[in-house]
Amino acid sequence: MTGISLKVLTYNIHKGFSASNLRFILHEIKRSLQHINADIVFLQEVYGERNISNNRFDDWPNNQQFEFLADQVWQHYAYGKNAIYKSGHHGNAILSKYPFIEWDNINVSLFRSASRSLLHGAIQIPGISRKVHIICVHLGLFGLERERQLSTLVKRINSHVPFDEPLIIAGDFNDWRGRAEHYLHRDLGVREVFKLTHGTYARTFPAWLPVLSMDRIYFRGLDVIDCNFLHGQPWHRMSDHIPLLAEFRLT
Repeated sequence: MTGISLKVLTYNIHKGFSASNLRFILHEIKRSLQHINADIVFLQEVYGERNISNNRFDDWPNNQQFEFLADQVWQHYAYGKNAIYKSGHHGNAILSKYPFIEWDNINVSLFRSASRSLLHGAIQIPGISRKVHIICVHLGLFGLERERQLSTLVKRINSHVPFDEPLIIAGDFNDWRGRAEHYLHRDLGVREVFKLTHGTYARTFPAWLPVLSMDRIYFRGLDVIDCNFLHGQPWHRMSDHIPLLAEFRLT
């Protein structure tokens, strides 16, 4: 088991548009993600279906955004819709180089106008007897909303994730005040990888001048090798968030 590393990245892709919504940049995102070549990619704000844009943009992919991004690099993926409207839907996606044993999308919406969900998958890595649990989150904008969503997340993990199986929770927490730590560290025993390695949360929003700590990677049952946020070219001119990248070693 020693020596098996796992590189993970979390990224809110803003539905494949630039922060100003003036440019469709999904192809640039795809090239940049392939260059990083993470083993697991946690994505938020991914279009599963969008009928209007198909007619407005010549380079709009024929398949779903998560399938387009996965291409030949990530042969396994899961998608959970959490915002549904007349012209389509968007949600969270996980791209993986390793096969899913199972996955489930858990609705944590408090408001119809701001639907949210937790995408929980379990993957099997060759040579590793235990499942690795991976949960992609995109929490709400309001404090009370996030508190209830975090409570649901804690209950889900306590009931579905054995403590001796590795766990990674990643995504856009919208938690610029750092309240999530109270739930996650106290109730689950997880740690945030960037804060552990750098002493503070990564500032990931807005991409052109990051001042707010929105994106996180929490973990337990793994050893940390490294963690960084990807600022500068080309990330600051794509989505309104910048990605967070971490590498772990399975023990």
